[in-house]
Amino acid sequence: MTTVAPFPAHPSDAPSTSGHADYTPDELALDLRWWAAANYLTVGQIYLRDNALLREPLRLEHTKPRLLGHWGTSPGLSMVYALVNRIIRRTATDWLYVTGPGHGGPALVAAAWLEGTYSEVYPHIAADGDGVRDLFRQFSSPGGIPSHVSVQTPGSIHEGGELGYALVHAAGAAFDHPDLTVACVVGDGEAETGPLSASWRLPTFLNPRRDGAVLPILHLNGYKIAGPTVLGRASDEDVEAYLRSQGWDPVTVSGDDPDLVFPALFDALSRAHEQIRALQAAARSGEGPSEPVRHRWPAIILRTPKGWTGPDVVDGVQVQGTNRSHQVPLSGLAENPEHLRLLEEWLRTYQPDELFDTTGRLAPELRALAPDADLRMSATPYANGGRLRAELPPVDLAAHEVPLPSRGTTWVENTLSSGGLMRDLYAATARPDGGGTFRLFSPDETASNRLQSVFEVTDRNFMGPLLDTDDHLGPDGRVMEVLSEHLCQGWLEGYVLSGRHGVFATYEAFAMVSASMAVQHVKWLQHAKDLSWRADVSSLNVLLTSTCWRNDHNGFSHQGPGLIDCLIPLAPDVVRVWFPPDANTALSITDHCLRSTNHVNLIVVDKQKHLQYLSLEEAHRHCAAGAGVWDWASTGRDDEEPDIVLACAGDVPTQEALAAAELLHEHVPDLRVRFVNVVDLMALLPENDHPHGFSDSQFDDLFTKDKHVVFAFHGYPRAVHQLVHGRSNPGRFHVRGFNEQGTTTTPFDMVVLNGMSRFHLAKEALRRADRRPDGWDRLTRLCDDRLAEHATWIREHLADLPDIAEWTWKERADNGAAEQPGR
Repeated sequence: MTTVAPFPAHPSDAPSTSGHADYTPDELALDLRWWAAANYLTVGQIYLRDNALLREPLRLEHTKPRLLGHWGTSPGLSMVYALVNRIIRRTATDWLYVTGPGHGGPALVAAAWLEGTYSEVYPHIAADGDGVRDLFRQFSSPGGIPSHVSVQTPGSIHEGGELGYALVHAAGAAFDHPDLTVACVVGDGEAETGPLSASWRLPTFLNPRRDGAVLPILHLNGYKIAGPTVLGRASDEDVEAYLRSQGWDPVTVSGDDPDLVFPALFDALSRAHEQIRALQAAARSGEGPSEPVRHRWPAIILRTPKGWTGPDVVDGVQVQGTNRSHQVPLSGLAENPEHLRLLEEWLRTYQPDELFDTTGRLAPELRALAPDADLRMSATPYANGGRLRAELPPVDLAAHEVPLPSRGTTWVENTLSSGGLMRDLYAATARPDGGGTFRLFSPDETASNRLQSVFEVTDRNFMGPLLDTDDHLGPDGRVMEVLSEHLCQGWLEGYVLSGRHGVFATYEAFAMVSASMAVQHVKWLQHAKDLSWRADVSSLNVLLTSTCWRNDHNGFSHQGPGLIDCLIPLAPDVVRVWFPPDANTALSITDHCLRSTNHVNLIVVDKQKHLQYLSLEEAHRHCAAGAGVWDWASTGRDDEEPDIVLACAGDVPTQEALAAAELLHEHVPDLRVRFVNVVDLMALLPENDHPHGFSDSQFDDLFTKDKHVVFAFHGYPRAVHQLVHGRSNPGRFHVRGFNEQGTTTTPFDMVVLNGMSRFHLAKEALRRADRRPDGWDRLTRLCDDRLAEHATWIREHLADLPDIAEWTWKERADNGAAEQPGR
C-alpha cells in the first residue's frame, strides 16, 4: 500500500503549484531500471570479488571471505538519488546529497559510478565490466575504501557514520549558497540522537533571501541494528506534528510497491522544489512578509521497508522489513550452500544482463539519466568546497594591535583583538544579497567571549519574531548563535567543507560536548590529504575561551581543558594547538588560522583581562617560531647554561610563570633562570612526528640538554609529558597544570588549588635547580607563608590579596629590549 499525505495549508507561505507532477510511465520504467542497477552494484560491493556481472553461475570463490557492509538502508537512498536526479535534469538546478544513514555507503558509491564520476575521479575503476569487478573488490577491503559515505566518496561532505550530524552539515552547506538545495536523508535511528533533534530548529536560522535550502527526507524504515526505532513506530500524524512544530511543512510518502512509491515520491520532491523556489523568489523580490518570519520549509517523511528488494525470508525467519536486513542478510555462505543459492537468486532479480552491455558498461539509456557535468550530485563542487573557496581579503592587523607601553603592565581582554579582526572579515566578505563567505558560530556567547565587535557590522541571525528589547538580532544577521555546541560546530563544518571560512567560539569545558565531531573532522581531513581530486578547504577553527583558569565564577562544571587531550594524539598533518599568551599573539594566530587550509586549529585563549607582553611585530615572530626564550624575563648571559628552565604555555600559566621568575630574580638573584614561552604546542613534538615539531637541536637550544624544566601548562600535565617523550631525558620536565581541582572561588585560588601558582612554581624551580644559592631557604619559607596567607585572606575578604590581584611585571635594569623567538 502507498499513501501520500497532502501538504498542510499555510496561507501565509508561498503556495505549492498543482498539476506539475507529469511523471510518465516511460520515465518510471527508466528510473526503476536505474534503481535496479544501483541496488545490484550495492549488493555486489558487499558480497562479490569476481564474476561481477554474473556472466556465469555464482560459485563460492566469487564471493568475499569477509562480508562487510550494510544493505538495509541502501535501497531507499538509491531511490531518493534517482528521483532527485530527475528533478535536476528538469530544472538544471544545483543539488547536494547528504546521507545521514552512513551505512548506506555502497549505495552512494554505486550512484557515483553510474553517473560516471567515479571513473573520472578514480581512473583505475573503469566504466566497464572490469571496473565493476574492481569496484566490488575494493569495498571494505584492505587497500580499498571504507564502508561509509566517507571522504573517498565523490559528492560527499558527510561521513555518515557520524550519527546525528547529517542535517546540521546540510545546513552549514546551505548557508550563504543561495542557488543550492541540499537533499538530506535522515535515518530514523539517527533521528533519535541529540544533535539531530536540535538540528530540526533550522527554519529559525535559514534565510531564503541569501541562503540555499535544505530538504530533509526523514527515512523511516523502522529499525536500527537490533530493534525498532522510536519514530518508526510513531504514527504519521505524530511525526508530522513534531516536524510542523519545528517549522517544517511535512508530507508523508509510504509503501512497498515501487510502481506506486516512485511516482508518489517524485510528486513530493517536485512540490517541495517548487515550494522552495517560491519562498526564495518572494524573499529575493521583496514581495515576502515585511516582518521576520520563520518560514515553513518543506520536508518529506518516507516510509519504505528496511532491506527493500532483498531476501524476504531466510531460514524461515522474516528478514526484509526487519532489523535482520540491516547489514548482511545472507551470511555464512561457505557453511550454507543454500545461502549462496539465495544470493545468486537475489542478484539476478535485478536482471544485470539488461542493465549492462556485453562489455559491462551501463546501458546507454541509463547513462543518459545522469545530469550534466557539475550538476551531477557526485561531481558537484559544493561537495568539493575547495573548488569554490576564495582566499580571505587582507585585513590591516595593525589597526587591532594592543599598544605596549611596557611589558606586563597593561590589562586587556585577550580576545578583543580577534573580535576586531572578525568584524573586518564580515565587512570585507559581505555580498549585496546579504550573504558572504565568513561566519562566526557560538553558543549564545559572542559578547560574553569579548567578540562583540562583529555586531558593529552584522547582527545575530534569527528568523523568528523580534521584540523591542532584542539586542543585535534579526533575519539578516550572520552571527550564528544557538545554545548547542553540536549545531555550532556542525554548521561550521558544513560551511568550510563547501568552500567558505569561519570560527566556532565556545567555552572551553563545553567544547567537549562536540569533541567527537572535531575528532571525526580531523579524520576526514587526514584522508582528504591523500586524495588529489579533493581541493584544499578552509581549516576548522575552534576558539576555546572562558577557560578553566578563569571560570572561577562558574565553578567546577565549567572547568575542563579536555579537548586539548582529545586532539593532540590525532593526525599531525591536520592538528594544530595554539596558546597565545596575550592579545597580540591571539590576533596573529587567529589571522593565520583563518587563512590556513586543511587543518583543525585549536586556539586556547581567555576572554578576561590579562597582562600584555609582546608588540604585534614581536607576536608575529614568536608565533612563527612556535616557542622562544624571553630574554627580558630571564637572568644570566646568553652564552651561559641556566641553572633552571622556567617554561609556560597559555595566558594564565604565562602570568604565573613570570611572577615566579620575578620572585626568583628578587630573592635568589644569583640563580640563572631561562624563561621559555611556548605558543605552538605541537612544536614540542620531534620534527619527524609533526610538521611544526622542533629538531632535537632546536629543542635543546630552548630547553637545554640536561637542565630541569619547570613547565606551567594550561591543560592537563600529561599532555606535555606525552609530547616531550623521546626528547633528551624527558624526566627532567616537571609540569604543573590543571589537575581536576576546582570550584567557585577566586582567580588566584584556582592556580593554588592546582599547584600552579607562582609560589608553587618558584618552590619547584628551587627544588630542581642545579645550585642552591643564597636566598634559597628564605624564598621557600616566603612561598609557604604567602600560600597560608592567601588561604586565610580569601575566606575573610572573598577576594584575592591585593598585591596578587594587581600584580604587574617589574622591568629590571638588565632586562633585554625584546624577546628572541625560537632561540
